[in-house]
Amino acid sequence: MNKMSIRKDDTVIVLSGKDKGKQGKVLSVLPKEGKVVVEKVNIVSRHQKPRRQGEQGGIIKKEAPIYACKVQRVCPKCNKPTRPAHKLLADGKKVRVCKKCGAEI
Repeated sequence: MNKMSIRKDDTVIVLSGKDKGKQGKVLSVLPKEGKVVVEKVNIVSRHQKPRRQGEQGGIIKKEAPIYACKVQRVCPKCNKPTRPAHKLLADGKKVRVCKKCGAEI
């Protein structure tokens, strides 16, 4: 299992690819594949057949996974993309902090 610095519900910005510069919330993390699913990023069309009687088929649009190395966490305080640093608090708890402004993420 790969260690990832990005977690669910983080706000990220896309660094490269067709959606470069877009921001979105992380919907799910796939650590075995090293990918993340980001809201309104990497939209793909899927053809879906109706499964039950009366159900509608057609073309649906959904988010596809994108490599985690192509996205970077956005600091909520300074609103800049940053790699999270780690810091130990006095009670022994490990927290993520912004490398640019030092704010706790």
